[in-house]
Amino acid sequence: MASKSMSIIVTKGSLDWAYPPFILSTTAAAMGLDVTMFFTFYGLPLLLKNLDLKLSPLGNPAMKMPMAGMHMGMPNIASMIPGVDAAASKMMSNLMKKKGVASIEELRTAAVDSGVRMIACQMTMDLFEYTLKDMIEGPELGGAATYIEVATKSDINLFI
Repeated sequence: MASKSMSIIVTKGSLDWAYPPFILSTTAAAMGLDVTMFFTFYGLPLLLKNLDLKLSPLGNPAMKMPMAGMHMGMPNIASMIPGVDAAASKMMSNLMKKKGVASIEELRTAAVDSGVRMIACQMTMDLFEYTLKDMIEGPELGGAATYIEVATKSDINLFI
């Protein structure tokens, strides 16, 4: 019997959106699934050698940080103040470190070490003028047809 498989389309590259695809892919690989991640548009920079991940509270009403014994949200208007995104990014990074959550770099390395297949979207590479030299070791180039070929054979397909 063939092993189960999972594919993930990775479309977002902010700090908060980088975690789900890497956590799910490494967990699935640890459970014996064959995993393929297809990085396209704003998810593609997650393959860059040097990550500069940020997050923005703008338009994210669910983002409530534990502060002063409660969970505080930030009004959208506050996101227009210079430095708020950098502060929110730093707060989230510090909270994750404090809680022992692996970094994206660590999760990405675990994915590579676990044999997760990573496909960098050729069209997006061309669009944003990246080359494989800009990326970590491991990703291959492919397009929509490459992903669809994988997806049609996968037991689980996720769009993140």
